[in-house]
Amino acid sequence: MATLLIVEDEPKMRRLLELNLAEEGYAVRTAPDAETALKMLTAEPVDAVLTDVKLPGMNGLEFLQAAKRINGALPVIVMTAYGTIESAVEAMKAGASDYVLKPFSLEEIKLVIRKELDVRRLREENRSLREALGRRYEFKNIVARSAKMQEVLAAVERVAPTNATVLFGGESGVGKDLLARALHQHSRRAAGPFVKINCTAIPENLLESELFGYEKGAFTGATSSKPGKFELADQGTIFLDEIGDMPGSLQVKLLRVLQEREFERLGGTKTLKVDVRIVAATNQDLRAALEQGTFREDLYYRLNVVPISIPPLREHKEDIPYLVDHFIARFADEASKAITGITPAALKRLMEFHWPGNVRELENVIERAVVMASHDKIDVGDIYLDLPPAANPVGSRVPSPMGDETPWLPPGLTLEQFEDEIIREALRRAGGNKSQAARLLGLSRNALRYRLSKIGVPDDSQP
Repeated sequence: MATLLIVEDEPKMRRLLELNLAEEGYAVRTAPDAETALKMLTAEPVDAVLTDVKLPGMNGLEFLQAAKRINGALPVIVMTAYGTIESAVEAMKAGASDYVLKPFSLEEIKLVIRKELDVRRLREENRSLREALGRRYEFKNIVARSAKMQEVLAAVERVAPTNATVLFGGESGVGKDLLARALHQHSRRAAGPFVKINCTAIPENLLESELFGYEKGAFTGATSSKPGKFELADQGTIFLDEIGDMPGSLQVKLLRVLQEREFERLGGTKTLKVDVRIVAATNQDLRAALEQGTFREDLYYRLNVVPISIPPLREHKEDIPYLVDHFIARFADEASKAITGITPAALKRLMEFHWPGNVRELENVIERAVVMASHDKIDVGDIYLDLPPAANPVGSRVPSPMGDETPWLPPGLTLEQFEDEIIREALRRAGGNKSQAARLLGLSRNALRYRLSKIGVPDDSQP
């Protein structure tokens, strides 16, 4: 039985929450102010805290920071009025797990608490994740033997049984779609629908009606009503691919669905409620989008409950031989060809390539090789790598417009990817010392920190 602490100065609201949450089976403690709540936190452990922003004496944000100093892993849910939404975002930045806007329904509060307790349980389980990786995680149609990909599969397996919102991050072609489907298939919603929508594939003026549906007469040509993707995903999972490209006007409506699980169809007035789990994916840096103002901060914190980052193929090349075998078996069967494997020379060529298109590109290369192969094994001549027009082997030179010879990029690398590799190499040569790496690259310390954050290297405040 989970123990909850409610911090609310208004007696009627405090009592209402206490009674309703106790009926749900929680052990409920209450406090009228932050000072009393802090004493209770130090006296006995609790599993989650629900606090108002406006409190007498120490306010809710100050209480949040003090509570986090006592227990950094403690889920703290903030209650705030609509007029103080900025305070809620500030609370999320300060470490709040979630927030609810007043006035709210008791069902909404219960849903948020259940979700946060699920997430806390996941985090506690993840403390032993490294030890758990001693066993291999396997999902249908997903080939992942490397340590990095095993970490990803372990995270998917642990979060799948919960209702927590998941945000997959990674470059195009790394397999976000497959992992989202695996998450759904291993969840309690597996018997329900899995509905995918690509936020970049549908024009902005049609995306709203695709997501939320429309009523007859909502626009020219709407001769009948049509349910949207959220309705179709009821009791299941909706997968919002490339969420970073969602227009700002729809981000507001998506935020409401995340908060309240309700919406109206386009042209309609009836409020519809859905029970749906939201899984999102992006190949963009959403933090950079926040700074540019193209992505809502409050929506980001709602989506980023359980972030799972998928590494590019070039960072787990040890999976390539297993992926190649998997794709050969599949495409040989589809093409009815007796191809049993790949020659060492052909595999060596695949291992040396940089794979800017990741696993999807490897899959396409193997499909073509199976079609073109004339023997029982794929050879070097069967492999076609789609190099940039000017790409040349490392160290080769090409004529420049000025008549001299200029070094060019390694095959398969974009300028941005090549820069990332140079930064990683500088950090390796500096033994992890960031100040020394910055000197090697001729950069300022802050400039290097910015570039490291872009490639996912945390800033641990070390030199």
